Amino acid sequence: MDFLRIIIAIILPPLGVFLQVGIGGAFWINILLTLLGYIPGIVHAVWIIAKR
Repeated sequence: MDFLRIIIAIILPPLGVFLQVGIGGAFWINILLTLLGYIPGIVHAVWIIAKR
């Protein structure tokens, strides 16, 4: 299941974080990082998924 979340996180980073932790601090940070740059959003999303 984590592999599928990582694939989703590469395509749409906030969705990957939402599926892992729901709407919380990490989700909003990921939206901000994705808006500032797509790559930081991906890195953050993969890190959140791999950490939990």
